[in-house]
Amino acid sequence: MTATPAVPGRRERNKQEKLDRILAAASTLFAERGVDDVTTQEVAEAADIGAGTLFFYARTKGELLLMVQNALYADALQEGRHAAQALDQPVDALLAIAAPIIHCNRTQFENGRTYLREMVFGDPTEPHHAKALEIASETEQVMAETIARTTGVAADQAAVLAHIASAVLFLAMSTSPADTDIGIIAKDIRRQIAALFVPECP
Repeated sequence: MTATPAVPGRRERNKQEKLDRILAAASTLFAERGVDDVTTQEVAEAADIGAGTLFFYARTKGELLLMVQNALYADALQEGRHAAQALDQPVDALLAIAAPIIHCNRTQFENGRTYLREMVFGDPTEPHHAKALEIASETEQVMAETIARTTGVAADQAAVLAHIASAVLFLAMSTSPADTDIGIIAKDIRRQIAALFVPECP
């Protein structure tokens, strides 16, 4: 007999509704003006909640940005994973994974730069930061699976190559100036990743 899923109680529904309003408000304000020019008070007002309630969900503006960007990055990774499945060449497949992530990062340069900074230097025990690290780890895992599928190398070697490819991706996004075209970033990443698959000399 199949168990009927439990229906969330009023408290849980209210909590989720507030979280949805916070994410919607923060996403809109950050997209319009950039994280540096938005205050947490403005987010609270746009979400129609008190500042104290907002603090319950995110203690700092950095954590609030992590909440927003984590959802966007997770979607971008799934889009890239799906696109890579149709490709048989490792470099092409890895770039298919990277492309939506690059676009997500550069849609609002200030937000993307701050997100990467929070990911690297934030508190790893904080839930939103931990989620960002989880997404980065998942990106590397997807790359490793793709490399193993397209090259036939062993899983441990694929993991090493994926670790390098992932580092190339995130470093390229974090160091490229604000006015750098996405196509140029992708081209640079392709050039570096392609070097990983040059046949070794006998």
